[in-house]
Amino acid sequence: MKDIKIIVATHKTYPMPSAQMYLPLQVGSAISEALPYAHDDTGRNISEKNKTFCELTGLYWAWQNLGADYIGLCHYRRYFARRAFGKKEARILSDGEAQVLLLDHDVVLPKKRNYWIETNYSQYVHAHHREDLDTTRQILAEVCPEYLPAYDAVMGRTSGHRFNMFIMKKDILDAYCGWLFDILFRLEDRLDISGYDAVSRRVFGYVGERLLDVWVETNHIAYTELPVVNLENQHWLKKGGRFLLRKWRGMRQK
Repeated sequence: MKDIKIIVATHKTYPMPSAQMYLPLQVGSAISEALPYAHDDTGRNISEKNKTFCELTGLYWAWQNLGADYIGLCHYRRYFARRAFGKKEARILSDGEAQVLLLDHDVVLPKKRNYWIETNYSQYVHAHHREDLDTTRQILAEVCPEYLPAYDAVMGRTSGHRFNMFIMKKDILDAYCGWLFDILFRLEDRLDISGYDAVSRRVFGYVGERLLDVWVETNHIAYTELPVVNLENQHWLKKGGRFLLRKWRGMRQK
């Protein structure tokens, strides 16, 4: 049996899966009132950065402090789905299915999100700040230019793996996190986010989402995909309206 730990990043109390492989983890616990879960401010951690790194403070904690064979990340209301139907709670990936899946795969990613009328780059700059991605590219050009072809290709596509969700074999996770956090800490040193609103200040979590595919493609990492199940209803009409409004505003600003 493989030792699998999937942290469930949360900032509030919420019904959690009972399967043994799931580890509810309060992210940002260094700057929040304690919840009855594991905390990301123990051991080696960056918990105090949670307002700008989002769930990635939980990933950093897991990388530095867990010794499982496989480590994953999901969210308190968003999980990898199992191949079954029924109530939403019953569709969450189970221990047994994960064990079988990881017999043949070292990396599991969520099915790609498709923006259809936006590239990954344009979708980001219409919602956040162009400097975030442009500065990231500058850093890659300086410290690891071999990643630029994949970065440019990923930014030009209309789909990508999102949510900072995955399950990875520990040695692969070590390599990914070592690279990812080096880039993000360099970006943190260069960006002036003092004028960003509360949403845009989550910049390093957002950029991290978009760097996953860059790393996977450059390193020729084989993976399989699973659907994502959200335990709360999605307001797709509202989300679509906001998406189109951001695109219109972005085009007006050009």
